[in-house]
Amino acid sequence: MSEPIGSAAPETGGIANPPVIILIEPQLGDNIGKAARAMLNCGLVDLRLVRPRDGWPNERATANASGADIVIDNTRVFEREEDALADLNRVYVTTARTRDAIKPVFTPKGLAPEMRTVIARGEKVGVMFGPERTGVRNEHIAMGDAVVTVPLNPGFTSLNLAQAVLLIGYEWWQAGVDAPDYQMMMNDTFPATKDDMERLFVHLETELDASGFFRVEEKRPNMQRNIRNIFNRANLTHQEVQTLRGMIVAMRGGKHKPKD
Repeated sequence: MSEPIGSAAPETGGIANPPVIILIEPQLGDNIGKAARAMLNCGLVDLRLVRPRDGWPNERATANASGADIVIDNTRVFEREEDALADLNRVYVTTARTRDAIKPVFTPKGLAPEMRTVIARGEKVGVMFGPERTGVRNEHIAMGDAVVTVPLNPGFTSLNLAQAVLLIGYEWWQAGVDAPDYQMMMNDTFPATKDDMERLFVHLETELDASGFFRVEEKRPNMQRNIRNIFNRANLTHQEVQTLRGMIVAMRGGKHKPKD
């Protein structure tokens, strides 16, 4: 057997020995390549094939990997599942079917922290995927320490190989990424300050007053609050406030930016 890929590289997100992906009897080079692409998207670089139907190397796999060369170039091929798993401490087997074996069952989201905990102890882990047409067999389930099942529409749980790899890889990667669930892209501007907003409101209300918008004086406070709520909900940037004020000037017939 060849040596495993060495120390953590940028492609792995700085994690030494990220999970190994094992494909059992993959049928199409296209699917292997797409799986390799999904792997590198998620910082996984160690791909092992057991009895690929069309042999290896495979031009279709390389083409469909779309530049995931580090995965394709380091792919290893085995004749026996036992050899592909020999250096691993824990193996997780993916399947959508209920089996007779009594084993722990993870979702991809639950599997990610489990694998990170095991790897942090210095152990090596792998995730096994079965053939495209049949999935893993009972003997493969027996080789694993736990099962991974993706909770999908019970009436249609079929996934192609690359989709299945991506689901596992995505949750693995996300478990180690400190990224906000939401952020606003500001480019070259910045959020409007309360002073920006107050100047906008005064400017707008002055022009609305001049146009006769606030015809009923007793309704003025409520109408002003409604207008302010509309714009406050928009989370405007400084540049957007300036643009709105320029629009107000233009509608009034002016040609210059507001002085304040």
